[in-house]
Amino acid sequence: MPIIKETLDIFGPQLKVVGTMSVGLEHIDLVECQKRGVKVGYTPNVLTESVAEVAVTLTLATARRLEEAFQAVRSGVWGTKWENALWMTGKQIFGSVIGIVGLGRIGIATAKRLAAFQPAKIVYTGNSPKVYAEDIGAVFLSFEELLEVSDYVIATCSINETSKGLFGAEAFKRMKPSAIFINVTRGALVDQEALYDALSNNKIAAAGLDVTTPEPLPPDHKLLSLRNFILTPHIGSATTATRNAMCELTVDNILAGLSNQPLPSPAF
Repeated sequence: MPIIKETLDIFGPQLKVVGTMSVGLEHIDLVECQKRGVKVGYTPNVLTESVAEVAVTLTLATARRLEEAFQAVRSGVWGTKWENALWMTGKQIFGSVIGIVGLGRIGIATAKRLAAFQPAKIVYTGNSPKVYAEDIGAVFLSFEELLEVSDYVIATCSINETSKGLFGAEAFKRMKPSAIFINVTRGALVDQEALYDALSNNKIAAAGLDVTTPEPLPPDHKLLSLRNFILTPHIGSATTATRNAMCELTVDNILAGLSNQPLPSPAF
């Protein structure tokens, strides 16, 4: 349920606190909540590791064409197609250039994990260079430069009015034809029509997403017809430990708000 002016009007002045079991806050009108003195709690930090793991999982699954490989096994194609030694070959991370768009908590956690695969270089972009990027030797570039040099472009940035549609036709045009695109942040970051065009016309090699617009994506959506597209159902935080931690933090936020105490994790 979106927490907007109309919703807040229904709840009335007795509403003291809103607790959301998420990092994203785009479904809450924070300005209106502040105006009414309604506290808002959310759940950052506790899901960083699990989302970073999914980012790495999607990167590997897309690069090594796991969806196609699974289908080859289930359909009986495995063992019938061996025209040459390149059947079902994919790409490797070793020796590649990894581009991270948004080196925040999830971005740096993802970059540290991918560093273990020994890429040639890790580059990143965002509002400003980050001191902690030096820990993994990551190099700051402009968004355009990152798109042009990266073999893997991984979106881990937050969503706001300026980043909506960040990955559109122009962005995909700048990427290498061999590049792989990964998104674990929010679906609104991507122009899905432009992504379909880029994938179906070999402007980029492949894409792996954990988020879309809308969610769920209709099963007959044209993106799902592409062999070079992988989609998971927004499972970035879906580990038992992480979901339990998110629940506990949400409850703590609500109880603190009801008791007129500072929230453990306030949105403002």
